[in-house]
This record gives sequence, structure tokens and C-alpha cells, in this order.
Amino acid sequence: MALNKKNLRNFFYIFVLTHLTIWTLIPSLTNNNLPLDTIEALAWGSNLDWGFNKHPPASAFFLEVFFQIFGAQDWAFYLLSSIFVVIAFYYVFKFAFEILGDLKLSFISVLLLEAIYFYNFTTPEFNVNVSQLPFWSLVVYYSWKIYDTKEIKFLDCFLVGLFAAIGFLSKYLFIYLLVSIDLLFIYLIFLKKNKKFDFKYLITIEVFLILLVPHFIWLLNNDFITVLYGLKRTGFEEASILNHLQFPVIFLLKQIGILIPFFFLIWLLVIKIKFKINLKDKKLLFLLFINILPIILMFLTSLVTGSKIRTMWMTPFYLFFGVLFVYLFQSQINPNKIKSFLYGFLFLFFLSPIIYSYVSITQIDKRTDYQGKEVANSVKKFYQSQIKVEGKMAFIKGDEWIAGNLSYHLKERPKWIYDKEYIYLCNEKLECVKYE
Repeated sequence: MALNKKNLRNFFYIFVLTHLTIWTLIPSLTNNNLPLDTIEALAWGSNLDWGFNKHPPASAFFLEVFFQIFGAQDWAFYLLSSIFVVIAFYYVFKFAFEILGDLKLSFISVLLLEAIYFYNFTTPEFNVNVSQLPFWSLVVYYSWKIYDTKEIKFLDCFLVGLFAAIGFLSKYLFIYLLVSIDLLFIYLIFLKKNKKFDFKYLITIEVFLILLVPHFIWLLNNDFITVLYGLKRTGFEEASILNHLQFPVIFLLKQIGILIPFFFLIWLLVIKIKFKINLKDKKLLFLLFINILPIILMFLTSLVTGSKIRTMWMTPFYLFFGVLFVYLFQSQINPNKIKSFLYGFLFLFFLSPIIYSYVSITQIDKRTDYQGKEVANSVKKFYQSQIKVEGKMAFIKGDEWIAGNLSYHLKERPKWIYDKEYIYLCNEKLECVKYE
């Protein structure tokens, strides 16, 4: 079969459909219960607000939409996660074609991402990290359209602001991408003077800030609880001099470890590792700013503050690594090695779901082994036996895991309210009975 444009596009669609199918089916068949982060966000979604005790609201909103459509069907939320991944892949593919001008190389840029476990093994757990993925890719894509044209379009600026806001409302770390892109434009406009300032740029900022206003108000009214939680997770409050040294080094070593399979595929693809960095290259400059600078900024954050960067926080940071390295090595790609590359890709592509299945089936006492439905049925019987509280169960007080599971599995879909110590079952009047 000739690899013309139509066939290459068809192969790409077959690939993303296969990815979506595998990563919807495998966790649906091997897990007994949804993972912790998904249950947690579903708990938030049952009682939607402009923020929650740990994160901003976007991930909870997306899950709640799917819950309203499909109900308590575990496969639907694995599907949602896979949809978010393949949307990101699609815009990486589109962006890659704009950069490389070659569908085959664009396709390879996306295939390389299967070597990074953030985009397969960890994605069944829909959470704030996965929630960022499509918006990260969309912001990059439309920022490129602004970057690559002399005549700035209102719509492109509007869309960057819109997707940037949704990404930020998924997780605050989205700001690392936004800062990197802003620094690129500041560099080009005010230092290099290669671009002229356009007032349409302000549309992006205005849309971004306007959409964040409700969340900022919520933060003010809730003592910046999500910010404090994030700082606590980094260990910022307990930072020592040693942490300023060891955590950045650990961060870099982990990133290298994560990328080993990726570089293995690169090695299978090219004749020899040889490239030049030319900062006058417009395309390369953009690729460096969206790929490398966010990682540098994350490293500097750890170095300056002594904060511990958790591995999963880097989930969206490598979406465009395939494009960067294919662009760098495009002259070194050996057509005779494509076959070896595809074998390597297929090995990793099927290895991930096999390992996931094995771990899911053989390892016990995981969150995904929790008997959520059974516990919910037991709680329902307990509540119905109570004479002190009348009416349907409308609220559940408790932690995100147990109370969140109850909220998800019970047909009444009671709203979740946080309580650190106990589980309370409450009617519409918030008259409660303690569950033990």
C-alpha cells in the first residue's frame, strides 16, 4: 500500500482509535473499582463549586458531565481519560505537520509518545494531570498560529486565552507552559524586535483573567486552601538547605529515567545522533521554548524553593517532545530503519497494557480492588434501618475515598461534603447519622 497523504491520515486515525479502545477496555476489565484520583474528582463533582480542598474545579466538572450522561459506569470514565489523551495526540499531529511539513514525520512524532508512560500506563486514572492534556496541546497549537503569522487573528488569541484558562483550572502547574510562551513573545517583541506588539495579544490575557475570576473569588473566600495544599505537597514548609540540592537532582534523574524508552525509539530511528542548535531557526526556537523551558522552570522552582517535584506532575510537559526530536534529527532519519522503529513502537505499544493488566490482576490491596458497590449496598441498608433520620440520603460527609465511593455508587447520588474523621449519612435537612 502506497503511503500517500490519505493513507497516512487513515493510519493515524486507526492508531488513536486503537489507543482509545485499548485504554478503555483494559482497565474496565481488570479493575474492580475506579482509582483514587477519579473517585476523588467525582466526589467534588457531586457538589460542584469553583474550587475544592486540593485542586481547581475543571477535572471535577468534566467527570460530572460524563456522570450525568452515563451514570456510575466505570468504563465511561476510562473512556473520558482516553478521549483527553487522543485529543492531545490529534493536536500534536496537527502541530507537527505545521512544523515538519511531512505527514510521515508528523505521525512518527506522535508514535514516539507511546514510549512515555504518562500517555498510556497512567492515563486510566482521570485526574488533574490528564485533565490538562488537551488544553496543553491546544494552547501550543494556537500559540504557534499566532507566532507564525504576521497578521494576528482575533479568534486565535481568544482561543489561547480560553484553553489557557481551562488548563489552569485543571491544575495550577499549567502556568509553566503559559510563562514559557509569554517569555518567548516578550523575547521576540521587546528584545529581538522580530515581532511587533499587537493589541490583539491583550485579548488572550483578558479572556484568561475573566474566566478565572470566579475561581479567584472562591480562593479568597476559602483562605487559598488549594494553594496551601499544593505547597504542602512539595514539602515547601519543611525545606532544608539539603533539599535545595537533592530535590532538583532527583527531579532531573527521574526525568531521564522516564525518557529512556523514548530515546530508545529515537535511537532506532536515526543513523547517528547529530544535530545543531540554531537559535535563529524560528521553528526550533518555538520548540525549545515550549518543550525545554517549562522543564527548566520546574527545575529552578525546586532549586530555589527546595520543593519536591512529584513525577506525575510532569504529565503534560512531554507532549511535544516527539516533534522537537524529529525536527532536530529529521536529516538523520534513515528510511531503512523505519521498520526497526515500528517494531520497537509496537513492542512498547502492547507492552504497556500487558504490564497494566498483570499488575491490576496479580497485585492485591490496591485502591482499584476496593469493593465499592458492595460497601455502598451495605451502607444503603444501614441508612434505611435508621429511625432517627427520615427522607432520602442527600449528603455524605467523609473523606474523598470512602465517602466519594459511596456518593458514586449509590443510586441517590448524594452530594459529598468533606469530613476528616468520620462518615455521616445525611438527609436533605442535613440531619445525619454516623456510619461505623
